Amino acid sequence: MHALIVVAHHDPQSLTHSLATQLAEGLALSGDTFDIADLAAEGFDPRFTLADHAAHRTQATPPADVLAEQARIDRADALVLVFPVYWWSMSALLKGWIDRVFANGWAFDFSLDAKLVKKLGHLHVQLIGVGGADGGTYERHGYAEAMRAQIDHGIFDYCGARVVGSQLLLESETAEPQVHLAAVRAMGRDGVMFSR
Repeated sequence: MHALIVVAHHDPQSLTHSLATQLAEGLALSGDTFDIADLAAEGFDPRFTLADHAAHRTQATPPADVLAEQARIDRADALVLVFPVYWWSMSALLKGWIDRVFANGWAFDFSLDAKLVKKLGHLHVQLIGVGGADGGTYERHGYAEAMRAQIDHGIFDYCGARVVGSQLLLESETAEPQVHLAAVRAMGRDGVMFSR
């Protein structure tokens, strides 16, 4: 099996990057293959432009950078997003990547005169959000449920992809990082993102 690990953090020394590395090492131990897409290091432009809008309206071919990202996902059995939680959601870089890459005509087909067609039914998705707050804060305010509704259901279910796991690794700024690092390595080693 092959996974595409997408990392959306500007600091290569961050816990987010360390988690992606541990996940990749776990996948290697299991015999699975992977690619890592480091959106910040690769300079992905998250801004939704007129060209993206034209592609959404099926009036033009998507821009070349979007086609390249779609091809990377097409080669994968699983998509793993590793991202910091900013204001109870994903970072702007990752959201912009989704806005541009998960386009009408590729991730789904939508038109005013036809029924929605979900096109990513083959794809397994694992979400790994890194949050600074504690679990009680997420529970009290409904943040975790709001994130699941917005991301798991609102993005991936809309496209037909199966979310096989949605993890929030909390207290990232106060807890010992080894706990999170070991858990993510085990996820990769045990093939969690390929089953459910």
